[in-house]
Amino acid sequence: MPRRHLHVTGAAEAPLRAALTALRTTLDVPADFPANVVAEAERAAAAPRLPSYDATGIDLFTIDPPGSTDLDQAMHLERRAGGGYRVHYAIADVAAFVTPGGALDTEAHRRVTTLYFPDAKTPLHPTVLSEDAASLLPDRTRPALLWRIDLDQDGATTATDVRRALVRSRAKLDYAGVQKQIDTGTAPESLALLRDIGTLREQQEVARGGISLNVPEQEIVEHDHRYDLTYRAPLPADGWNAQISLLTGIAGAQLMLAYGTGILRTLPSAPDGAVARLRRSAQALGIDWPPHVPYAAVVRSLDPSEPNHAAFLQECTTLLRGAGYTVFTGGAAPALAVHAAVAAPYTHCTAPLRRLVDRYAGELCLAAVAGQDPPEWVVATLAELPQEMARGTSRANTVERESVDIVEAALLKDRVGEVFDATVVDVKEQQPTVGTVHVSDPAVVARIEGGTPLPLGERLQVRLTQADPGTTKVLFAPA
Repeated sequence: MPRRHLHVTGAAEAPLRAALTALRTTLDVPADFPANVVAEAERAAAAPRLPSYDATGIDLFTIDPPGSTDLDQAMHLERRAGGGYRVHYAIADVAAFVTPGGALDTEAHRRVTTLYFPDAKTPLHPTVLSEDAASLLPDRTRPALLWRIDLDQDGATTATDVRRALVRSRAKLDYAGVQKQIDTGTAPESLALLRDIGTLREQQEVARGGISLNVPEQEIVEHDHRYDLTYRAPLPADGWNAQISLLTGIAGAQLMLAYGTGILRTLPSAPDGAVARLRRSAQALGIDWPPHVPYAAVVRSLDPSEPNHAAFLQECTTLLRGAGYTVFTGGAAPALAVHAAVAAPYTHCTAPLRRLVDRYAGELCLAAVAGQDPPEWVVATLAELPQEMARGTSRANTVERESVDIVEAALLKDRVGEVFDATVVDVKEQQPTVGTVHVSDPAVVARIEGGTPLPLGERLQVRLTQADPGTTKVLFAPA
């Protein structure tokens, strides 16, 4: 899923289209689905492989951005008799529609992930599946992988189960609406428990040394008859919802490790050089980071609604570089089995509509619970998945990074020569006249080149020297 979202209004879209079209061409982004793939998807939508277990009596709900129709997850939360909690988490069962080795499966392996552009998305599966027949839309009976995870009163997992089931979501909610209902005390109990369980899981995360980056979303807003960039700070409900997904990913990894076969999402600890660079950025942005305080504690102290904190959180994502997928078979756990940011073994298994690997992880978790061999199609392709996912993830990251550059350049192209207030957040060690500045208004982080060494951590006025979407990226110089 994208780390940084860009929301572009219809009025702001026109000047970006040419550059975004060129980006799609350069990256060889798939266009429309081939006719045989669409035909197969339509047949599958009309006749999916349905499970016998009926769990439509569970009052599930989804939480997604407004307007989303590719709904991977639905949940129901409840208190357990005698204490603790029960989480029911339904995940769209894409394997109920995709025939291994068929045209639809082959196309999914070509695409690997859904790609998110500012003006549109390029889906992993045809929309007849991803936004209709396989999506957990409200008041529709759907096949799903239904997780049941029991927690104690402190939020620690005590039991895990997953099985195929028919489910039926009752409500499609968005983050702002969820936050409002919980804050005003009008949320039904199952929804109100999201805060209780989410908070407990955040405490569990702190205890194991993990960290969740509440990176602000970059948005385009109208201001004085022109468009500017700003940040939207995540709501607490964003974090509580993410904790349910993390809980499931951790539970899935533990099932795989006990089973002896699986695919984990792994991340080694950040090298000292990366942490040292982040410390310099903290100093530059006026963020207090005492030598004895761990990185995770600093991040948890930040307020993403503060511009300098928001910029630092963006810089923190550099410590997530190096994440990959690790396959293991034969019963032995891999040498690297932990995701450093999660601080636990973890797998991607909650977004199969948008990410290829999740379909495979779900099958492995089902096999682990049932004590059976995984399907042959999973075994046959498992070893190739890390390389496939690395290719797809790299393209998705490039789409995100280049889209940000294009949007920034498009919105600043008529302001070349203007002077802005900025903070120097990074300086190249070998080229002290080159670095990075954070401009609070508009919300831009861009390259700066000057004739004299840049003052790391200091505020200065900078002049915009270039901004041309699709041609030249945003560049500043000391004013």
